[in-house]
Amino acid sequence: MRIHHFIVLSVLLLSTSLFTGCASKAKVKKKPTATQHTSAARHKATMRSYKVLGKRYHPTYVEVGQVMKGVSSWYGPNFHGKYTSNGEIYNMHARTAAHKTWPMDTMVKVSNLQNGKSTIVRVNDRGPFVRGRIIDCSYTAGKEIGLDRMGIAKVSIQVLGFAGKIQTGKNIKHVSKSTTPTRVQLSNFGVQVGAFRRKEGAQTIKAHYTGLYDRYKPIVKTFHDEGGAPLYRVWLMGFGSEQEARDFKNSHDLAGAFIVRN
Repeated sequence: MRIHHFIVLSVLLLSTSLFTGCASKAKVKKKPTATQHTSAARHKATMRSYKVLGKRYHPTYVEVGQVMKGVSSWYGPNFHGKYTSNGEIYNMHARTAAHKTWPMDTMVKVSNLQNGKSTIVRVNDRGPFVRGRIIDCSYTAGKEIGLDRMGIAKVSIQVLGFAGKIQTGKNIKHVSKSTTPTRVQLSNFGVQVGAFRRKEGAQTIKAHYTGLYDRYKPIVKTFHDEGGAPLYRVWLMGFGSEQEARDFKNSHDLAGAFIVRN
């Protein structure tokens, strides 16, 4: 069950009041806009980083076909009729869900890996703030995949579309295999994986990372020190957020690597 729902809502409302009018400098392919469910202001507010129970979360833009695995829970009567993070009134009988970092109105397929059942939900809230849990389904959605009896279950969640609309199965399969997937936003966060005085060394590292990951692409950036000598830095770009880049660095044991912004 989710707890501290109002803490998140308060943080998002505060963020909206403090930062309204501050334009994002990130290079975007498509900025979040108002939908029939979420206003443009709410979209901006819910995509800012926030802190709950001492942990900071970094909302990130995702792509169609993207998959995440973890544990799902559900929430119902205790929150029915109360506000969700995107400003809607929570309806436990609708097919909606809470996710800690994915954008509002992202359409998600939730598959219960323990019984084979699945459902499609729309993200309209933040949570669940329990270790290991990746999504909180509404009562109706949870019941469709057996959570009303199981309580929690191991699930796989997949992005099907945005703004409350889903792609066809054929398009999702094509996009998920594409080397240039459709994204809501192109990130300017990266990880520096090398720095060289000789350009040849930088090009060697770039070649090593080229094609190694579908989502991340290496580039060489040229800088100059105080004496004017060139320094060639190799950056791996394409991370959806600072936290995603940090998780990649930590999980790949990259000694000396650090987070950068292009």
